Amino acid sequence: MPRTKPTKTIDVLGNLDLRPEEAVGDYLESKAQKKYFINCPNPDSAGDSIELLYIHNTREHEEMLKLQEQMLVNSKRQSEINERRVKHMYKTQEELRQRFIDVNSFIKDCGDKKRIAEKAINDEMALHEELSEDIKNFKTSISELTTFREALKGTVEELQPYEKVLEEVVSVSDIFVSPKDCMDRCDALMLAQVEISKLENKKLQEIEEMRQHMVKITNEAALTVLGLKNDLSKLERSYHESRDKCIKWEKILSHTKDVISASYLERERNIGAINALYILLCRRRGSISDAPSLGIAGELDFIKEELLILNELLKEFDNANKSNGKSQRMENMEAYC
Repeated sequence: MPRTKPTKTIDVLGNLDLRPEEAVGDYLESKAQKKYFINCPNPDSAGDSIELLYIHNTREHEEMLKLQEQMLVNSKRQSEINERRVKHMYKTQEELRQRFIDVNSFIKDCGDKKRIAEKAINDEMALHEELSEDIKNFKTSISELTTFREALKGTVEELQPYEKVLEEVVSVSDIFVSPKDCMDRCDALMLAQVEISKLENKKLQEIEEMRQHMVKITNEAALTVLGLKNDLSKLERSYHESRDKCIKWEKILSHTKDVISASYLERERNIGAINALYILLCRRRGSISDAPSLGIAGELDFIKEELLILNELLKEFDNANKSNGKSQRMENMEAYC
């Protein structure tokens, strides 16, 4: 088909051209040209009809039904196999559990027997060692007693002259009744000397302990006094720092108080000025002021509206002054007032 005018540039579908009234014609003209139009594959083939699609879908449905029936049979067969397997597994599990219980009981009995045998062996070994130690002690005691007996015989032989002297002293002296009385009195004197020596050592030890205790108390008191001095110096430094901070915060608080007072006075003055301006505007309009019921927000809205009106009037007056002169403006202001 010959074209009578140049082909327009077309865009994507839905935005063919900036001239929608010419887009359809341009699209039809461009469709006839192979340079700007691409045909889809097999444009002349009729394609699948609805009947063919129905036949294909019916066949696929029958195949799916057969496959579904086959899968249902397989699932039933598999479920029966699984049930048999589960029963066999439970049976095997019960057998293994019983075997585990039996083996565990046998191991526990063996462990108890082993512990009892080890305890008996340890007791027998301890008894054997104790008896061996007793036998050794007895042998040592017998040898020591034998040695002591031989030494005692020698000592008796050596002290026999002293015994004769002691008998002579008793026979001559009127104080001692018998040699045994003399020996007892001598032993008592020796024991008393030993007791006096022990008591003296004990008292000296107590005096030394008291001296050490006093030195310890003195050192502790000195350390306590030194610690108290340190604490007192720390407390004094803390007191000075706290006092400086208190003075600083007192100045800050006094300044803050002054600022708060000034802000409060400024706020009260502003509220008073707003009330006075509101009453003045109400009087100008010849209306009664209703300040308590409106509040600050209502008064400010009223003042804003009045100021807007006055600004508009000033603009009108300026325009009137430019057009009609200063006399006309004065007449308008008198009329408005």
